[in-house]
Amino acid sequence: MLAYSIEAAIKSKCFTEVMVSTDSEKYAEIAKRYGAKVPFLRSEYTSSDTVSSWEMVDEVLEGYQKKGVSFESFCLLQPTSPLRDAKDIVNAYKLYQTKAEFAVVSVCKAEHSPLWCGRLPLNHELVNFIDPKSLQRRQAGEVFYRINGAIYIAKCQRFEMDKYIYQHGSFAYIMDQYKSVDIDTEFDFKIAEILMHDLIFKSKRLI
Repeated sequence: MLAYSIEAAIKSKCFTEVMVSTDSEKYAEIAKRYGAKVPFLRSEYTSSDTVSSWEMVDEVLEGYQKKGVSFESFCLLQPTSPLRDAKDIVNAYKLYQTKAEFAVVSVCKAEHSPLWCGRLPLNHELVNFIDPKSLQRRQAGEVFYRINGAIYIAKCQRFEMDKYIYQHGSFAYIMDQYKSVDIDTEFDFKIAEILMHDLIFKSKRLI
């Protein structure tokens, strides 16, 4: 999965530097083999499961600053989104250049309406599980989107001042659901594997 993201980033030709943040010497070697740089390893703090991706990005930017290197913008490409390709990165970056004052975040249509979701009490009784008004809104065909975790682009300077990117000046880059699998579980991995084989098969038929 790491290789897919590195190859997509390099193929997009959008970046002056493609780097991988990891605390593993093994993954660092894999990253370098596929063309990415690993100028430093993650600290013990940012390697923990409780740390957010944004804290990791903050550490990376600070690490480069210590080396005397600064950037106008950064793009976070999580390896758990292997179906995102170079074309998506290019199109998201074009949106960033032409419209966004702060950031671009990839999204896709939600598979299920959040209006049909609710909290259950300990006894699992469905009292007030769904607001009747929500049912009416769903029937009106309201479209919802979800963050798919594939692409995050943001201005470095503003990010360092305000880590929250979902605000004025940030825009959504809409991706196809087909390419928006975010691998968090074994089930997600199996779905991504099937879709990846399908994409490879289609690409061979086009040659």
